[in-house]
Amino acid sequence: MPPLTYASYLDLEKLLTLQKPRSSPPEHDEMLFIIIHQTYELWFKQLLHEFEKIKRDFSAGDLFGAIHSFKRTRTIMKTLVAQVDILETMTPSSFSSFRDRLETASGFQSVQFREIEFVLGYKRGSTLAYVKPNFPEYDRLQQLLRERTVIDHFYDFLETRGAQVPAELKNRDLSQANKPDEKVQKEILRLYKKAPECSILFELITDFDEGLQEWRYRHIKLVERTIGAKKGTGGSPGVPFLKESLFKPIFHDLWAIRHEM
Repeated sequence: MPPLTYASYLDLEKLLTLQKPRSSPPEHDEMLFIIIHQTYELWFKQLLHEFEKIKRDFSAGDLFGAIHSFKRTRTIMKTLVAQVDILETMTPSSFSSFRDRLETASGFQSVQFREIEFVLGYKRGSTLAYVKPNFPEYDRLQQLLRERTVIDHFYDFLETRGAQVPAELKNRDLSQANKPDEKVQKEILRLYKKAPECSILFELITDFDEGLQEWRYRHIKLVERTIGAKKGTGGSPGVPFLKESLFKPIFHDLWAIRHEM
């Protein structure tokens, strides 16, 4: 067996052949479009990896483990936002030059991003309409729709710190999105005041949540400036659908108590 090298460890020979423009002759900006979106999918994979650790940290009451992971996810979100700057160097006319080559392919079909939403607690069964049953990972989405979310595990963490979490939240219908709860908000506020080490975690979670909202906004404006009011590729609803999630936080309870601090 040949010695391990940088290229073989990262499987670069395969990785660098995965960018295959479909325009003929190749449009210059199609390479950028492919690389940016492949990179997004890699970061989505890392975020999902981190969320699985965060769920374990929360349920184990591991404050510092959760702090470490939320620092990382917050930084990844900043990177995702920065990548929009790169994509915005592509003009609408440049995108139009190869857009028809995308045929029915659409960002709405990003199963990993739907996984991120479901794992975090933003569950919308309606989004499954954009992922056909024969698509890879469709079954995984169906499974995640019925699993406990990061927020459900966050309730576990609050309980390890003496918080009283309502039974109806712990026994809720897992296929539905997490919702704000006044009793949970009171417990979080108490921990803010009595356990400063927990406040560090809460602020990092809020930072991450803000980063996710910032990415949604930048993504919407990118789509809007590139295709305007047109429908997305493959008939996806484009900007109006994206705006449904704009300024909707994941961790509602952390935002709801800001005026009481």
